[in-house]
Amino acid sequence: MSEPKRLHPIAALINFFKQLKELIVPFLVFIVFGSKGTDWDFLFFIGSFAVLVLILGIGILSWLRFTYRIEDGELRLEYGIIVRKKRYIPFDRIQSLDFSEGILHRPFGLVKVKVETAGSSGIRAQDAEAVLTAIKKEEAESIEEILSSFKKSGKTLDEDDAQESDTATEEEVIYKISPGELLLLATTSGGVGVVISAVLAFFFQFEEIIPYERVFKGVENFISNGIIFVSIIVFVGFLFAWVIALIGTMLKYADFTVRKVDDDLIISRGLLEKRQITIPLHRIQAVRISENLIRQPIGYGAVILESAGGSAANSESSKVMVLPIIKKERISGLLEPYLKEYKLDENFVPVPKRALGRYILRGWLYLIPFLVVPIILFKFLGLFSLILLIFSALWSYLKYKDAGWNVNNHQLNLRYRTLIKHSIFMKKNKVQSVTLKDSYFQRRQKLASIQATIKSGGGGAGGTVVDLEESDSLQIYNWYSNSGM
Repeated sequence: MSEPKRLHPIAALINFFKQLKELIVPFLVFIVFGSKGTDWDFLFFIGSFAVLVLILGIGILSWLRFTYRIEDGELRLEYGIIVRKKRYIPFDRIQSLDFSEGILHRPFGLVKVKVETAGSSGIRAQDAEAVLTAIKKEEAESIEEILSSFKKSGKTLDEDDAQESDTATEEEVIYKISPGELLLLATTSGGVGVVISAVLAFFFQFEEIIPYERVFKGVENFISNGIIFVSIIVFVGFLFAWVIALIGTMLKYADFTVRKVDDDLIISRGLLEKRQITIPLHRIQAVRISENLIRQPIGYGAVILESAGGSAANSESSKVMVLPIIKKERISGLLEPYLKEYKLDENFVPVPKRALGRYILRGWLYLIPFLVVPIILFKFLGLFSLILLIFSALWSYLKYKDAGWNVNNHQLNLRYRTLIKHSIFMKKNKVQSVTLKDSYFQRRQKLASIQATIKSGGGGAGGTVVDLEESDSLQIYNWYSNSGM
């Protein structure tokens, strides 16, 4: 593969749609509403057509100027319309190749290849180190085989040798989502809020064009005359958003499969857009089990692997969901045979009972602005906002009940709750730092907080447990400070 190759021509069209997507809102405003019925309609039409031609021309030129090749143990890219740029990526820096097949790829047997390195330094923070927008699936598999050969032997094969190589590959299916699990995942994903937010965000892009004040006034009059009908409309709207979120999640996670291939975990998923993500086992920094409020009572959770690959902004490469929904008692049996260093048990030491009051008090302090303002504005009716104190106390109790820790030989386990209950398992040699914090009020009750940080993408991740026994926090801190691994 030492001869420079171009991407498939469909890459020019993909570049066109990518640029068009970023301009879609101002473009719609300019085209549909810009002229507002004046004599400038024709000029607006000509200008819009010129913009489309320009974007398409840039996409074609970008495709013509982009070449890639493999030479001397490197993936070499050359690109740039005006200024010619070269990027050489040594194989020993490449951590993984992630494949995806969009709607435009699949009819032509193409894939998009993202090249991930340790702390990818793409043109933008969220980019991979390099992206091959559209190449033949056979070529992508050939590159993957060449990279795999290099990792095993330190030598690169040429393209023909890669296709004919009979090197034994160990492959085993770890997990495949069942139809029942897929349906349960979709119904408990909480994607309704995302759908509604996206729709509202889209419509409010046109706040200068659409007469919202008149619309809202008309809606207000309508509500006053038909409260029952409006309630039905609202219910149908939420039901519609839930159905959209349900279908979207099922399409995204359909055929979710986890395989172990040599020293990598390979995750593939998707119906309309197929994705394949590779996680080198040695890049795993921690294992996180997350349980939302719907799944926790029925004993289900999701498992996320924190990886040192990707970047802080590219969370998909640094936080990879390896089990989207799974019975908690099955997690250790599925993953421990492959993540041999980790023990995914649930034996956590809880925080002491005297910490409960501090958890509830903290929750109430956050509520003060939401209590004072209604009371000032609405006097007696504002007192009903005090009901929030009850909900805050219940939520604080959940946070208290879920908090815990454990040290198991060379592994630190922390459990805490934000909106979601998290249990994170970290090996000592992967932990970047452990911080012990104790305020004046904590010291009076012999309590302290512990925070552990691991490398995840271009930034950090980890967990914090508040109001542990002071002696427990010192035990964790001393465990980490001890130089023995």
